[in-house]
Amino acid sequence: MERPAWAPRSIDITVPSVSRIYDFYLGGSHNFEVDREAARRAMEFMPGLPKIMQANRAFMRRAVRFAADEGIDQFLDIGSGIPTFGNVHEVAGRSRPGARVVYVDHDPVAVAHSEAVLAGRDDADVVAGDLLKPREILASPQVERLIDLNRPVALLLVAILHFVEDEDDPYAAVAELSDALAPGSLLALTHASYEGIPLPAERAGGAVDVYKDIRNPLIMRSRDDIARFFEGYDMVEPGLVPMPRWRPEGEPEEEDPYAFSGFAGVGRTA
Repeated sequence: MERPAWAPRSIDITVPSVSRIYDFYLGGSHNFEVDREAARRAMEFMPGLPKIMQANRAFMRRAVRFAADEGIDQFLDIGSGIPTFGNVHEVAGRSRPGARVVYVDHDPVAVAHSEAVLAGRDDADVVAGDLLKPREILASPQVERLIDLNRPVALLLVAILHFVEDEDDPYAAVAELSDALAPGSLLALTHASYEGIPLPAERAGGAVDVYKDIRNPLIMRSRDDIARFFEGYDMVEPGLVPMPRWRPEGEPEEEDPYAFSGFAGVGRTA
């Protein structure tokens, strides 16, 4: 396989990447055949996976606009992925000029492309970081330059927590990040779940098995387990709901049934 010019030399282009699979679902071009093959295998079980990813992105944009309308002008997006149209800094900048954004991802391709997209900007930057190492993220030069932790921040954890296994204690990582945030900060997240998928759980489990095969286990948590990530937060109306039902801009009933797979919510620190 020929390595394209945009692919960092450090990555193994024969191994599928969750970020690049997500990029493929969203119609992006920064993915390899190995990523597309894994995505197509998962879609054999859940053909609506692209609709789920589109619903994730749509929720993210609505949550960013909500945060900006609430007066927040600082955004920390962990698990940001490969840049696509309608990124956080674009949405936030339109709603609140001067907003500052730090993206965080551990995928070298996602980081490299974020660096290219953000080149020359002084209001946004990217960190090569791991959700499970919150202190390293918070102590990074990029966060220290752009984010004032003494003022409210919008912490975005969109479509990332379901890739962290229980044994790695994602709840502790979220709590550590939350403890660093000033009162009035927001946590916005989405999470996969068997609840809401318009398929029998056994069939949806086939797609989950594909992610396990590529050594990126997809952890399908219940609504109650997802709600635990919001401990210490006051939930913003309408609470933890299927993605199209969180402050929709149109009629949720017109959405594809797959868009209702999993949950989304926003909480505010006291």
